[in-house]
Amino acid sequence: MVFGRLITAMFTPFTRNNEIDWPRLEECIERLIATGSDGIVVSGTTAESPNLSHDEKLQLFRFTVDKVAGRAKVIAGTGSNNTAQSIQLTKQAEEIGVDGIMLVAPYYNKPSQQGLIRHFTAIAESTQLPVMLYNIPGRTGINMDVETMVRLTEIDSIVAIKEASGDLGQISEVIARVGDDIAVYSGDDKLTLPVLAVGGAGVVSVASHVAGREMKEMIDAFFAGDNSKALALHKKLLPVFNGLFMTTSPVPLKYAMSQKGWCDPYVRLPLVELDEKQKAEADDWVRLLG
Repeated sequence: MVFGRLITAMFTPFTRNNEIDWPRLEECIERLIATGSDGIVVSGTTAESPNLSHDEKLQLFRFTVDKVAGRAKVIAGTGSNNTAQSIQLTKQAEEIGVDGIMLVAPYYNKPSQQGLIRHFTAIAESTQLPVMLYNIPGRTGINMDVETMVRLTEIDSIVAIKEASGDLGQISEVIARVGDDIAVYSGDDKLTLPVLAVGGAGVVSVASHVAGREMKEMIDAFFAGDNSKALALHKKLLPVFNGLFMTTSPVPLKYAMSQKGWCDPYVRLPLVELDEKQKAEADDWVRLLG
């Protein structure tokens, strides 16, 4: 498996002045590796990628590759709704030395399934890096059909799919049809265990920022055949999984991490921090994190 089982979609910490907080980011990288992340996605949804400039993304790729130093896989989020720009960023990420790329389905312009196939094919053929496709219709406004995903995995460099449709039936069918050489990851923390049960490879996680050891333990227990332990951990973490998405991610995550002293809660507009009522609700599940 190219990318491992527990992959974290890493957040981007910001300072009060809306700049990237590099020391906090380095601390996060070290913590993710120490708590079991096999891979780190840089500039994905959790990183507030729509609010990062092209240059900031390149800086993040360089910084993460340097600090990880081969201890985990670094996967660059280079996808967008502009094929030419995605190709450019992908080539630059490859030059920097990332281990793979993640390509989100094009958002806003809502291409047809044929348009999706041609978009992903053009980017995949522009690089020697292994590619993870990312289906998240709740964010993009377009769902990648099972047939589309199956066809795309015929391209040699496409080796993984992050499936965040929330449709376990669709995810099950994809896993059944793409074969053992393609790693299908849950894109939702709360569906990690169900997706593993139907043949998934692991998860691209948000919760692993704050519960990495428990996530790793749950995944390891499942693959060791200890289903009761895996289920117990799933139940324990379920309030955290739900809480992290009580409003737009990564706003709750940044609040939880700020409560642990790991970052400030700042997000870039148009996202806003939790209000006082939301903070009171969040405190219930944040306390579970210790």
